Amino acid sequence: MQQSPLSARPVKTTMFASFLPQETQQLTEATSIALAQAITRTEIQTPLSPAPIATAYTRSPDLSQSTPSLSVATSQPQPPILLLHGFDSSLLEFRRLMPQLAPHRETWAMDLLGFGFSNRAADLPFTPEAIKTHLYAFWKTCIGRPMTLVGASMGGAAAIDFCLTYPETVAQLVLLDAAGFAKGPAISRFLFPPLGYWATEFLRQPKVRAQVSRKAYRDQRFVTADAELCAALHLKLPRWSEALIDFTRSGGYNFLSDRIAHITQPTLIVWGRQDGILGTRDAERFQAAIAGSQLIWIEDCGHVPHLEQPQTTANTILQF
Repeated sequence: MQQSPLSARPVKTTMFASFLPQETQQLTEATSIALAQAITRTEIQTPLSPAPIATAYTRSPDLSQSTPSLSVATSQPQPPILLLHGFDSSLLEFRRLMPQLAPHRETWAMDLLGFGFSNRAADLPFTPEAIKTHLYAFWKTCIGRPMTLVGASMGGAAAIDFCLTYPETVAQLVLLDAAGFAKGPAISRFLFPPLGYWATEFLRQPKVRAQVSRKAYRDQRFVTADAELCAALHLKLPRWSEALIDFTRSGGYNFLSDRIAHITQPTLIVWGRQDGILGTRDAERFQAAIAGSQLIWIEDCGHVPHLEQPQTTANTILQF
């Protein structure tokens, strides 16, 4: 059965982290407000810079003083879940998925280097290599044990790159309508001076972002004012444009396609049957390339199953 969009419900807000933009107060949907209130930052020391990187993340539930969830079959602690967002996005992308996962598994979401609400210091590189280095430092500092790594869209490509470099950190890999075979964003060909600034300013326009959102969903009722705000809040932080230009001009994850077959972790591929961003061909390409992988189609769903069909997506991940 197709899930209905969450209706906008005015909820009185209390407090958001000071690094979040003032516009966060305009959120109206309960799941958006709850996740935004849970966002915090931690200082992550990396080889990328002498100064630590203020990294935005959320963890739900706080299991630091409780017993880890156990597998019924094995009575062994289940690996924590770490969620990685897509291109030009933030961890708010998981506002509807985290409440479905958290009662069952320790669940984290973080903002990749150069994206979301993590700090974009001027001396940092914003490349796939730097993203991987920062992600490993975050894992080592905050999680420190093998995890179920879930990547959505570009986050799927980041997850693949990460688990190939640090296989000991990933117990399971989950790809949600993932990039990896797909080429980088079409906007990349415009990201050179002086067109780089103009291209990102074009991408900043609300009408442009709304058009992308409409293409991402099968059910257009999900393209609410709250959803559009969630997709744009991170644009208010300093150096959004510079970081996006640097990452895209690096070539992104265009180098990855020949390496996908080297994945050895148990892999679940979750794909919206009506993906209007990447299409559906790559789902079967992933399944053919990754030995022993499973492909699950999410019906009546576009490019973002974690937003459009969160309960079905969560159940699929938890049953993996």
